[in-house]
Parts: sequence; structure tokens; C-alpha cells
Amino acid sequence: MPDNERDLPTVFPDSGVLMTITNEEFELLRSLIYKRFGINLTEQKRSLLVGRLQKVLRQSGHANFKSYYEALQNDPTEQALSKLVDRISTNHTYFNREKSHFEFFVENALPTLTASLEKQNIRDLRIWCAGCSSGEEAYMLLMLMREYFGNRYSQWDGGILATDISSRVLDIAKRGVYPEDRVKALPEPLLRKYFRKLPDGQYEVIEELRREATFRRFNLMNDVFPFKKPFHIIFCRNVMIYFDDPTRKTLVAKFHKHTVPGGYFFLGHSETLGRGQDLYKYLAPAVYHKK
Repeated sequence: MPDNERDLPTVFPDSGVLMTITNEEFELLRSLIYKRFGINLTEQKRSLLVGRLQKVLRQSGHANFKSYYEALQNDPTEQALSKLVDRISTNHTYFNREKSHFEFFVENALPTLTASLEKQNIRDLRIWCAGCSSGEEAYMLLMLMREYFGNRYSQWDGGILATDISSRVLDIAKRGVYPEDRVKALPEPLLRKYFRKLPDGQYEVIEELRREATFRRFNLMNDVFPFKKPFHIIFCRNVMIYFDDPTRKTLVAKFHKHTVPGGYFFLGHSETLGRGQDLYKYLAPAVYHKK
């Protein structure tokens, strides 16, 4: 998902001239995108929408956006919808981004949760990265978990569930291959231990770590979350900033339902739950605790 306004391009490489979109076409697509993905495209995003989609229209032979909209509505496979969200989503991230969250994860969340679980003779730690993008966050958490537990890691039923609406970024996450600029913020010991440098200069996550991550396509706008057990930790960072307030409140309530009592909820640093909510207790910037 887009993580801030600076990530939205103002120059579109597909063509020097933007296609035109009527008010009716824009409203139809905006309504569809809001209903299916929760993304609230304001009037100021009209040129963004056109710029991101015009190549899709040309490649698929649609003369206008009305024809494209009708094709989206009549596609039972929803592959066209998947391609739509791939085009309008910006997935800019890197390893160790907003590192204070990872420090809190290691220094506070893990010790508190594991101590509580061990008292109950439980070795099941459930973590969900919702809106995982291309996988950097999920792999970062796995590295830190393995470092924290050390040789006790095998005694825990851990791993990470990582979901996103974009099939394109999930494919990247599953491959686990990243350019150098995505890993440069990593501490050197983690880079050496958990990555293999490829001949082309990219870095590949070692297979042992990749096996610990379960990547799945999932739409946060689904009415029901199909999880059998709640999570001890949920990361949903830089996902909800393009949702309107009613959508955010509904989604946070669903996250709360699927968080264990005493569990942790992480947002992006530019996000907040606000003072009016009473579902989670504020702990630190963009870090919350289920009461």
C-alpha cells in the first residue's frame, strides 16, 4: 500500500499524454476501489488513477474507462481486479524501516509475551503482518525472533503469517530476493547470517528463514477474518493512511477481535488510533496494547 504522499508519482512513464476520464467513469472506479479495497481516492487522485491504469487499458484493448469498468465487473476470476490493485498500490519499503518498532518488539513485546506463555506451558506465538508488501517486515521479525530465542527457537511454534492484497508483491516476498538498497539499513551481523549475496549483487534470504514465513493474498476489506485463533502481535504499518475514518474504525475493531488479551498492535509512525478509541492502550509511538 502507499506509505506517504511522496511515494505518489506525478510523471507517468506509460505515455507523454494522459488518457481522459469522465466524471462518471471516475466515480464508478473510485466507488469500486473503495468498496473492494478500502482505498479512498479523492478528486486530487484523478490523474494518479489515470496514469496508473492507462497502460492496462491499452494492453487489454479498452477504448475508455467505462469499458474497463464493465470488464472488471464481469470478470469471475477477479484477475483483472488483482491487476488493478497492483497498479494503484505503491509498495515502498525496506528492511529495518521504523526500527524503533523492532527494538520495542525485541525489548518489550517478546519478553512480556513469552514469559506469560511459558507460565502457562504454552509455546505457540502467533504473529501477523497485515499488508506485508514485498516481505521485508516479515523477514525482519523472523530474524529478530530467531536471535531472541537462540537455540530455544525450535521449541516454539512460531513463524509469521504475512498477507497482502497484491499478488505482485507477494511473489517478490516468496522469492526473498532484494536489491542492495533494500538491505542497507540492516545490522551487518543479520545480513551476513540470513542472506546470501547473489552474483548480480542482490541479496537472497536464506531458505531456512523463508520456510518460516507464510505469505497469503488477503483482502482486509473482507467482512470476516477466517482465523481460528487470535494473534499475539499484529503489524499493520502504513496501510490505513489512505482509508477514510469509518473504514479505519471498522478495520481496527476487526484487528482487536483477533488480538489476544495483552497482545500488541503496531501501526506506521505516521498513523494513530486517536484518543477517542478505547480498544487498545497506547504504549509508545504507533504501538498499542490490547486491554
